[in-house]
Amino acid sequence: MKNPLQYSFKTEIWPLAILAATVAVSAWSYPHLPNQVVTHWNIQGQANGWSSRTFQAIFFPALLAAMYALFSLMPLFDPRRERYQEFAKVYRSMRNLILSALLIIFTAATFSNLGYAINIGVVVAGTIGLMFALIGAYLPKLKRNWFIGIRTPWTLSSENVWDKTHRLGGRLFIVLGIAFLVSPWLAPAWDMIIIVGGLLAFIAAVGIYSYVLYKREKTGGRTEKNN
Repeated sequence: MKNPLQYSFKTEIWPLAILAATVAVSAWSYPHLPNQVVTHWNIQGQANGWSSRTFQAIFFPALLAAMYALFSLMPLFDPRRERYQEFAKVYRSMRNLILSALLIIFTAATFSNLGYAINIGVVVAGTIGLMFALIGAYLPKLKRNWFIGIRTPWTLSSENVWDKTHRLGGRLFIVLGIAFLVSPWLAPAWDMIIIVGGLLAFIAAVGIYSYVLYKREKTGGRTEKNN
């Protein structure tokens, strides 16, 4: 089975550099970390989850490697695999963006565990917010496929519904990203509203919008046939 994406040193140098940097940070920091490290913080940036340093040193590089493999293999199993050639550059950019965000968060968490004064809440919110905003800019450029993008029964059934939904979804994702960026400087109660409420509002908005577009498209088609 042929992969619809063409790989070369040029296309893969960035993700491979990210993977190498993750391994380097892990290997360099391991001897200096305490036996128990913080691996989870709440939305206020307060530690509430711990694990062994060995777990952290192995898990995060393995996670990024698995993500890279997943992005590489997904097109092979997509029934619309031929469409990936139409948005290959965007697909790779989104892959690199997600891997970069994970590396930034992992590095910040590592240095925090080494005793550096790092506000994890600000780093995580800022990284995710910027990632969301950039993904929002990429969303309208995606073509219909089964694995990446806003996949509802109605976007997958119509090219027109897919395109219009992704244009709206892209704008909403940019707004959501900006909200994430400013959330650390708001009252703690607003963090949950922005994170949970914003994501639920996004899902509801694109779901309802794609359904309405699909119904209008089908109704219009039936009307033209009847005429």
